Amino acid sequence: MPSSSDAASRRRQTRLRREYLYRKGLEGSEKAVYEQKRLVREALAAGKPLPTEVRASYDKLKREVDAEDTKTETPHSHIDDEYGDAGLKDPQVCVTTSRDPSSRLKQFCKEVKLLIPNSARINRGNNRVDELMDSCRQSEFTDVVIVQETRGEPDGLVVCHLPLGPTAFFSLSNAVLRHDLDGGAAPMSEAYPHILLNNFNTELGKRVGNILKCLFPIPKPDTRRIATFSNDNDFISFRHHMYTKTGHEEVTLHEVGPRFEMRLYQIRLGTLEQKEADMEYVLRPYQNTATKRQVL
Repeated sequence: MPSSSDAASRRRQTRLRREYLYRKGLEGSEKAVYEQKRLVREALAAGKPLPTEVRASYDKLKREVDAEDTKTETPHSHIDDEYGDAGLKDPQVCVTTSRDPSSRLKQFCKEVKLLIPNSARINRGNNRVDELMDSCRQSEFTDVVIVQETRGEPDGLVVCHLPLGPTAFFSLSNAVLRHDLDGGAAPMSEAYPHILLNNFNTELGKRVGNILKCLFPIPKPDTRRIATFSNDNDFISFRHHMYTKTGHEEVTLHEVGPRFEMRLYQIRLGTLEQKEADMEYVLRPYQNTATKRQVL
């Protein structure tokens, strides 16, 4: 029999999930009302006649426009609900592996833990995915990062945001650990890194950039640690550097590692154990137009 606290926690998670799905279902109607309000604002600001499609509902729209402030004038989306507290407090990240990891995957997991500030590495053991998610929620982790392998080579990365999602699935390739770097790696700093997101231009690209950057806390302006996610043809290259100033306008980069390439293949609107959650994006590489389509 589950304890009363476990049952209460499950009921709370179910209620939060139901409220989140309800708010997500309202987005279409809220966007239509927002467009009508925007037309009213623009007509009043320019002193032009109202468009015919908003004249019948002008009085109601005018009252709502007058009552809004800078926080409520733009519609909120499910993304605001998922990352509503981003920046208010530092994220707490749980880093773990798939079951029965090899020594190379354990080393890669340790380096990912050192890479992400305020993260904790735990041994997966024989825990099922639902047990892992429940324990992470009870420990108040904000994100879970799971690294996966095939024959000792890291080839998968899962980023799950708690408590509502989303969950992003990436394939990994060309992983180079710190001790494999040419010339050795620079010492690993514990300072919060600056995050560089390069070439994430589409709506999906901004969504992926938001998922990745919310793993890291806000850095100090003078920190000399840099983590770079650079998108090139939907392949995301990750590099990790420290820099030193060698002159007034000159700096020298020192690679810290690890380095790897990522490719997004799925975003699910839910946490990892929720198999019934909606798919926001799925990679379809075998369609006729796949070679010329760039999603990020």
